[in-house]
Amino acid sequence: MTATRPLDQIETWVFDLDNTLYPASSSLFPQIDVRMRRFISERLHMPLGEAFALQKRYYREFGTTLRGLMLVHGLEPKDFLDYVHDIDHSVLAVAPDLDRALAQLPGRKLIFTNGSERHAEKVLAQLGIGQHFSGIFDIEAARYVPKPQPECYLDMVARFAFDPRAAAMVEDIHRNLKPAFDIGMTTVWVRQDDHPDAKVVMQDDTDLAHVDHVVDDLVAWLRMVQAGGK
Repeated sequence: MTATRPLDQIETWVFDLDNTLYPASSSLFPQIDVRMRRFISERLHMPLGEAFALQKRYYREFGTTLRGLMLVHGLEPKDFLDYVHDIDHSVLAVAPDLDRALAQLPGRKLIFTNGSERHAEKVLAQLGIGQHFSGIFDIEAARYVPKPQPECYLDMVARFAFDPRAAAMVEDIHRNLKPAFDIGMTTVWVRQDDHPDAKVVMQDDTDLAHVDHVVDDLVAWLRMVQAGGK
């Protein structure tokens, strides 16, 4: 295992979007969850209960529900993404504390999401933090290969041309940090006890060898980093 770089030497910060930059307890992502279920039910002509079970199985097995629908059913991704992200983003509250913490955090900041760029832009705008991010690597940029598949991490690094050993990744699902850790990134897991998908992805919280920092409060942790914490 390579020693992690001190946090005050991180040059590039890579943030996940959903349930990371806003709490998992928010009423935003549940809207997406419901629309995924409806889309599957309508397209595959099955009851909502069966659609829900299939949705979660594909998420667990393929990294995203969309990836499973593409590989198993030959689904074209655009219709799915447009439908599931047609939600009310206004339920997110402006995040002034996060805004200040990001403004004071040295280094380039990027978004790495399994969602769409358009959805990411709306979330960032609603939170009032879009100005801090110089790029978004979305599922289309990843050629619809989602986290935690290692190739999309390499594509993301290549797209933005940074040294992963001088970068940190912040994420709400810790299995998605393993490929980042493997290429030398410092890893930060934003742990939330009420996370709706913790059991779905069968996270083993006893195996955190790929997690350098476990964070319960992202804003407080970013402030600690700025204050010279390790």
